[in-house]
Amino acid sequence: MSRERAVPVNTPPRDAVDDLVDAVRRGGGDESVLGAKSLSYRLRRVAHQLELAMRRELSAHGIELWELEMLAALKRAPEHRLTPGQVMAAVELTSGSVTHRITRLEARGWVRRDKDPGDRRSVLVTLTAEGKQQALASFALKTEVEREIAKALDPETIDVVNDALRRVSHHLKGKDEQ
Repeated sequence: MSRERAVPVNTPPRDAVDDLVDAVRRGGGDESVLGAKSLSYRLRRVAHQLELAMRRELSAHGIELWELEMLAALKRAPEHRLTPGQVMAAVELTSGSVTHRITRLEARGWVRRDKDPGDRRSVLVTLTAEGKQQALASFALKTEVEREIAKALDPETIDVVNDALRRVSHHLKGKDEQ
């Protein structure tokens, strides 16, 4: 027996996730998990749509999303420099991928590799002046995409969604809510 849910007055039109959940319901899916399923489906779809929007906007200006992420990690770092291992942790990539990407950013003149003055066997990846300039321009593009997303919600809802997603993130990482 399917359960009808009350729909708030300002609910947007149905989407593909509603159709997926209805199909699961018709197939005899466990009604108690349909809310979790629809949340999971929507989170994945919205994350995908956001990534596509970011990639589209950045690529129109000659930068890839991964480049922005690496520039951002270096821009946030003290003295705008990190070890390759710190870059790897910041952008959550393998060491081979990070090495390849550092080489590509270096070829564009956005980073340089320096010997670590504290340990001459180690290398530091440093954001160049051109890299800082590119980072700031790219951040502005990214901010425009983020502003467009925010137009779909009022400020109070944005706060509620942020709090809820923070709890989900902590839960998935196995951390306490704080």
